[in-house]
Amino acid sequence: MSEPPPRFDADFAEQFMALLRWRRDVRHFDSRPVAQADMEALLASTAFTPSVGNAQPWRFVRLRSPAIRATLAAHVDEVNARAAKAYAGQDRHDAYLSLKLHGLREAPELMAVFCDEKAEAGHGLGIATMPEMLRYSCVLAIHTLWLAARSRGIGLGWVSILDPPAVHALLDVPADWSLIALLCIGYPADLSDVPELESRGWQSREPWRDRLFER
Repeated sequence: MSEPPPRFDADFAEQFMALLRWRRDVRHFDSRPVAQADMEALLASTAFTPSVGNAQPWRFVRLRSPAIRATLAAHVDEVNARAAKAYAGQDRHDAYLSLKLHGLREAPELMAVFCDEKAEAGHGLGIATMPEMLRYSCVLAIHTLWLAARSRGIGLGWVSILDPPAVHALLDVPADWSLIALLCIGYPADLSDVPELESRGWQSREPWRDRLFER
């Protein structure tokens, strides 16, 4: 017989909301390494992620090579420089250039997350008309990892200014794997419950009711 479900009381609900509020996209890391036991615990937490058909299509690639780190950082800097040109002549150009958009050189841990588009687990359940559900499942796994990290005082930054085919080729992963994320993991250099892009005046958080529609 299985154990009875736990009771999530009001105190837990309040702490959970605090965890959500303090989960930040971290770009500034200090030099402390993340213990191997903590890394394993974070990755173990992803096993509880819901996924379409229980396919569990996420594939984590832990990047340990200094050469790969250097190549990725240079690649992202190059793509970032190209992206900055889109703001040329606009009021936000200088603001964009002032933003720190990744911690690839400082973060003690780098992780690439891929979706196995041909995952055998799940037997195709739930993806006949929406195959993108496999990728959505991988995003949920990243969010699970993110919350687990924050609960241990560890930060995570999601790098999206990159060229997926270039990263795919650099990491030499199977052809059926699609890049979902490049993650920087480590201890934040400073803590805040306000998103950095909000504190820097780039974009504030808008009311949730503005995102709700009824039909």
